[in-house]
Amino acid sequence: MDKSQYLVRAAAIAALYATVTYFLKPISYGPLQIRVSEALTLLPILEGSAVPGLYIGCLVANLLGGQGPWDIYGGSAITLIAAYMTSKTRNPYLGCIPPILLNAFGVSYYLSIIYDLPYLITALYIGIGQIISVAGIGIPLYFAIKRSALGKILKK
Repeated sequence: MDKSQYLVRAAAIAALYATVTYFLKPISYGPLQIRVSEALTLLPILEGSAVPGLYIGCLVANLLGGQGPWDIYGGSAITLIAAYMTSKTRNPYLGCIPPILLNAFGVSYYLSIIYDLPYLITALYIGIGQIISVAGIGIPLYFAIKRSALGKILKK
């Protein structure tokens, strides 16, 4: 794949992540969230451009979300690290672990401060939302993409 294809794919993933997050704004932000766009976090297993795509998509979504610099920089960095770690797996079940755990323990840290909530409760809420999005929606999405014609096009 040449650089232009890589950039177009990354941009498409970024746009999809940001759009879904913002469109579902009432459930995408805050200490009680189910960020449905996190279902895309298994894409790095299939497509290398998903790593920067998810990072940029999260950055844009967090700029629009109104949670401030912690979310803009911290949440986006967590997404980048999780996407990179997921890209190193070949199994979607193992690939779920980085986005679920990093968000549950990382994002909940600053959200517990922003919302003045107990950290462990916030981690539990964020973790449950991540399990729903990444495992509950993301794994079926991963297998649907892999079986589709799109899955045959996507190559790392």
